[in-house]
Amino acid sequence: MNSYRQIKQLSKTDAAYIAGLIDGEGTVTHTRKHKNENRQLCVSIASTEIELLDFVLTVTGVGKITNKKASKSNHSHSYAFAVYNRHALALLEQSIAYLKSYKRERAKLILKDYLAVTPRNGKYTEEVLAKKAAFEQRVLAIKAVG
Repeated sequence: MNSYRQIKQLSKTDAAYIAGLIDGEGTVTHTRKHKNENRQLCVSIASTEIELLDFVLTVTGVGKITNKKASKSNHSHSYAFAVYNRHALALLEQSIAYLKSYKRERAKLILKDYLAVTPRNGKYTEEVLAKKAAFEQRVLAIKAVG
């Protein structure tokens, strides 16, 4: 039995809504979970309204919601939904048509090249590691204008 969870098929409405959340309060990036690890593809959404993030978690069937520490006492309590690697890729596949910000360009590049530079087993040769680093730099170079 395969216990690997797959992202649920999103309705067009849900995919568009999630794309709006990503455009407005989210990120499409590569990040390190731990100091000495390779970067991982991450799609995240931050919000002070946990109900929004619960919705995303429920309709996608993947990801995790975490608490974010308030940096100042007058800041609202906030949360972050995050999904990584293949789940993030699948979320981008379903929502890219509705992204409107620079995150759409990042998503296009990721969907085009991510699998070619990311071995499924996580074992990188020096050559693939160099290609992955160059790919990550291309993705991170795509930024908001203005």
